[in-house]
Amino acid sequence: MIDQGSGSISKTERLVSLDVFRGITIASMVLVNNPGTWSHVYEPLRHAEWHGITPTDYIFPFFLFIVGVAITLSLGRKVESAGVGKDIYIRILKRSALIFLLGLFLAAFPFYDFNQGTWIDLSKLRIMGVLQRIALCYLFASLIFLHTNARQQFIIVIILCLLYWILMTIVPVPGCSVTTIDDKACNLATYLDRLVLGENHMWRQSKVYDPEGLLSTIPAIATTLIGVLTGHWIRRKDRDNYEKVAAILFYGVCLLGLGYFWSLFFPLNKSLWTSSYVVYTAGLALCFLGFCYYLVDIKKCTWWTKPFVIFGVNPLALFVASGLMAKTLLIIKVSGVDGKQISLQKWIFDNVFLPLAQPINASLLYALTFIVVWLFLMWILYKKGIYIKV
Repeated sequence: MIDQGSGSISKTERLVSLDVFRGITIASMVLVNNPGTWSHVYEPLRHAEWHGITPTDYIFPFFLFIVGVAITLSLGRKVESAGVGKDIYIRILKRSALIFLLGLFLAAFPFYDFNQGTWIDLSKLRIMGVLQRIALCYLFASLIFLHTNARQQFIIVIILCLLYWILMTIVPVPGCSVTTIDDKACNLATYLDRLVLGENHMWRQSKVYDPEGLLSTIPAIATTLIGVLTGHWIRRKDRDNYEKVAAILFYGVCLLGLGYFWSLFFPLNKSLWTSSYVVYTAGLALCFLGFCYYLVDIKKCTWWTKPFVIFGVNPLALFVASGLMAKTLLIIKVSGVDGKQISLQKWIFDNVFLPLAQPINASLLYALTFIVVWLFLMWILYKKGIYIKV
């Protein structure tokens, strides 16, 4: 927490508002990933088809922004107390590798195709993914943090965003008469994914592009670095709480405006992680963090925060375990009304939730129940003081 008088964060205290923000973000991520049926989902709970943005498209950049803030708060303390030593590099590399491997583990689970009766074909395993992108962004943002100051990090953010914009707009794509991000196939990011990863190792819903692809990880690193810069501001001891919040909200609004203006030339696109998307979602993240900071750490209005703190202190456990549960419910087969084999997930939805409401509301109710179940499970860990980290 933050001392209200001085505005400084002690070395042993947590920034509760960041835990709350993280908890809201990871809970939202699990919510949108687990509807009762994908055939009936409210539009705000879907990603934009290509260009454009929905509330669901805020979630991943919010999480990377939070990762960046946490880098400054955690590594900053370690560097101040012990300097930049070998142990810090080992910790960063180990954590990045474990998160990346967890992503591959989720992609490969359950390792056996029960329908075909064969083991998973590693030649068709998706290489990139949400956890893999988090791992890469954490790795590069941490190394940049250790070897640069805030001014240099700001310059790097600008360079990464401008470089990506230039690459995506002027570099020709082989086999395409016109290079444009309006076409899912004829832009540099998706071309490089097909070239390097290959169709078999890309997002299975599309053999044309991967929403967590290689080149688009560059601007995602910029998103993380904006979080790093925010962490620098929060740690300053020469500013009180109100000055910090005012600046966070001011720059948040500025980035929102800049991101919107940039989108007129380089559209907002989550799948490509366009530079305008970086700036716009960073602005939203700053505003959201500023609001949480003011409400939770300054005004001490915490009566509503407990569920999100419970999620926020164990985000990796929630994401991985809920993902495993969702896949397990799809793997287990039971007999449906007509005697045909259906997944346990579908049986639960059809027999428990569908009779309660219209399909779209039943689908949402299933997702909300899924979150409540995991809130209870995460509460057990929280009560026992168990925080699963890598």
